[in-house]
Amino acid sequence: MRPMKKVVILGTGIMAVGIAAGFLATAHAVILLGRNTERAKSQEDEIVQLTKDMNPLWNAQEAPLIFGAIDDWSDWSDVIWVLETIKEDMALKKALFAQLDHRVPSNIPIGSNSSGFPISKIAEGLPTAYRMFNAHYFMPAHIVPLVEVVLGEKSDPQMGEDVCQLYRAAGKKPVLVRKDIPGFLANRIQHALMREALSLVDAGIATPDDVDTAVRYSFGFRYAAVGPMTQKEISGWEGMAGASVEIWPSLYNVTGLQPVIATLIANGKYGMKSKEGFRTWSDEEMKEMRRKYNARLKGAFDVLQIEID
Repeated sequence: MRPMKKVVILGTGIMAVGIAAGFLATAHAVILLGRNTERAKSQEDEIVQLTKDMNPLWNAQEAPLIFGAIDDWSDWSDVIWVLETIKEDMALKKALFAQLDHRVPSNIPIGSNSSGFPISKIAEGLPTAYRMFNAHYFMPAHIVPLVEVVLGEKSDPQMGEDVCQLYRAAGKKPVLVRKDIPGFLANRIQHALMREALSLVDAGIATPDDVDTAVRYSFGFRYAAVGPMTQKEISGWEGMAGASVEIWPSLYNVTGLQPVIATLIANGKYGMKSKEGFRTWSDEEMKEMRRKYNARLKGAFDVLQIEID
């Protein structure tokens, strides 16, 4: 009988819940560690429900969900991956990685789901920094296929490739980011788009709703089928090159927040969490939009699953 593949997840927030469900649904045992065992176990119902939504045939005996406390856990048998998802606090992350450095056997790779802190800084000065990586998910973690595996200054590239293979076996679409730069890969592209979109709104050229419509029903629609590089392979690079002569010099290149978004934030208008952003949100509207969002993501995932399979 083959040893059970185990994944250890440290943290009990929304990302940890989705990540745990994704591994369970693909026949990996999950050890969820929180500040204490009770805190970890409090997430059981939600994780189990998400897992069953993803894989109705999930067998808890073949892929069990185990709970424990971060500071007390010592069983690393058959563990293939350790992933930290705790609060975005550099001091806390560095302290935790310093513990993991000597507590976790050196053959087991360790990742951080941090979206803002580079693994080079989190693992700075640690003897086993070679087996440490960023492993950045996107919300909701159980639906969005991408995981960015980022090499730090000391990370072993081959071990990084092995982590990518681990994620492929778990039904994800990993990319290996070969240099530890701000924003990694996807967020750099996403922020480039957001900078231009917000600048267009700030200049009064388009409304937020118009920006959403333009993105969703033009290149966003196409990108659900293929990425931007392949799309231009299809349509022809010479067309893009010709348009770039006119467009690129006119793109906004601001380095600070646009006044329109700075004003929103200064006024406490953060979006749904404050019930107001560019527009106001009732409880019913928020519930319905989140339902639509998750349903659309699930529909997109089902289409992409053809390629993943």
